[in-house]
Amino acid sequence: MQVTPRRAWAPASVTLHADTALSGEKVAAALDKIVADRGAPKSITVDNGTEFASKAMDLWAYSNGVHLDFIRPGRPVENGYIESFNGRLRDECLNVEVFFSLADARRKLGLWQHDFNHHRPHSALADRTPAEFAAVCSGGNDGDKAALENALRFPHFPRTVTAGSYLTYAPVSRLLLETIT
Repeated sequence: MQVTPRRAWAPASVTLHADTALSGEKVAAALDKIVADRGAPKSITVDNGTEFASKAMDLWAYSNGVHLDFIRPGRPVENGYIESFNGRLRDECLNVEVFFSLADARRKLGLWQHDFNHHRPHSALADRTPAEFAAVCSGGNDGDKAALENALRFPHFPRTVTAGSYLTYAPVSRLLLETIT
């Protein structure tokens, strides 16, 4: 199971959950952990898989005030961001790694997720990693666990990196960052 914020400007992997099978109860339990850490979203776009169309998910959504927005059957393009992410996850991790146990699969997915969130810049985030973007949005005051939902309050800053140097921001961006924080 993969959960990501459904915003074109906030590509981040919130959770990856590996198991031998995913029931609605297991999905709801994973979502409970996210809600405890980040708060409940207004809606979640899901496909029509049995784990999402279950009574357990319906109860979870009702209990948390979350609208389950089902895509039309056979229309994966209605959730294009997650389909793109799933393709990347499949190509870069699932089709490349050999998983010797469920614990091994969870460990390798965790490593891939950390790399995705902390080491890969995204063009939708002005070439920042999701972790860098979250730190800018929170001012770094929450250990980089900021909910990316705050992102609309802040402009995107272009960054520049020169060989052998740390990440730097353009002068205008640095001034704006100092104003924000």
